[in-house]
Amino acid sequence: MTATPTQTRGEELAPVTADSLAPLLVSAQRPPRPSGWATSVAFGWRAVLKIKHVPEQLFDVTAFPIMMVLMYTYLFGGALAGSTQQYLQFLLPGILVMSIVMITMYTGVAVNIDIEKGVFDRFRTLPIWRPSPMVGYLMGDMLRYAMGSAVMLAVGLIMGFRPAGGVPGVLAGVALLVVFSFCFSWVWTMFGLLLRTEKSVMGVSMMVLFPATFLSNIFVDPSTMPGWLQAFVNNSPITHLASAVRGLMAGEWPAAEIAWSLGWGGVLVAVFGTVTMRLYNRK
Repeated sequence: MTATPTQTRGEELAPVTADSLAPLLVSAQRPPRPSGWATSVAFGWRAVLKIKHVPEQLFDVTAFPIMMVLMYTYLFGGALAGSTQQYLQFLLPGILVMSIVMITMYTGVAVNIDIEKGVFDRFRTLPIWRPSPMVGYLMGDMLRYAMGSAVMLAVGLIMGFRPAGGVPGVLAGVALLVVFSFCFSWVWTMFGLLLRTEKSVMGVSMMVLFPATFLSNIFVDPSTMPGWLQAFVNNSPITHLASAVRGLMAGEWPAAEIAWSLGWGGVLVAVFGTVTMRLYNRK
C-alpha cells in the first residue's frame, strides 16, 4: 500500500519558502551577547549543581582534611615538637595548604570527564567567551576550597589551634590560599585536556603533588634538611604559600612570602592558562 497525503479541510496551505520563513527565524533585534563574566558564572553554577546532585564529591574536602590533621598531629607532633599542642600551631596552616592544593587536581578530572561525554563539543558551538567553561570550572571549585578550609579550621579549633591573627588573619590566609589554588588548578585543566582518561589525570597529578607538597616547610622547618635540599625547598611555591598563610594566621604580614605566592600564581596562569586554551581550541 502507498500512503496518501493527508487532505486538509478549508483553504490550501501556502507554499513554504525561504523568503516566508526568514521573518520568523530572524528577528529584527537579536538578544545581547552575554558577557564573559556572566557566562563564567553560569558555568561555575553548573559546577556547584554537580556537587549538589553528587554530594559524595565533598568527601575529599571533609573527611580527608580531618584525617590528615588528626593523624599528623597525634602521630608526629610529640616526636617533632615535643608537644602535640605546640606542633598543632605550626602544622595546621601547613596541612591546610597541603589539603587544598591536593584537591585542585579534581578540576582536571572533571574537565576530562566532560570531554569523554562529549559535553565540550556543545560548549565550543555556543556564542560565548571561549574560556568561560574553564573559568567556570575553577570558580565552582573555589567553593570546594573554601569549604575544605572551613572544615579543617573548625577541627583545628576543637583540637586547640589558636591563631594569634584572629578572624582577620585567618580570613586573609584562606583568601590567599583560595586565590593560589585557583591559579594552580590551571595546571590540571591542561592535563585534563591533554590526557585520555580521568585515571591518567589523577595518576599524573599525584606524581606532581606528592613531591611538591612534601618537599616544603609544611611539616618541618627546612633548616633541619640537607643543604642541597634546602635550596629546593626554600624556593618552592608551596613553601612560600605555607609561610604566607602561617604568617597571616599568626598575626604577621609576611609581605615577601605573599608577593612570592601571588607571583607564582600569576606565572601558573600565564603559562598553563595559555597552554590550556590552545589545547581547548584545537581539541
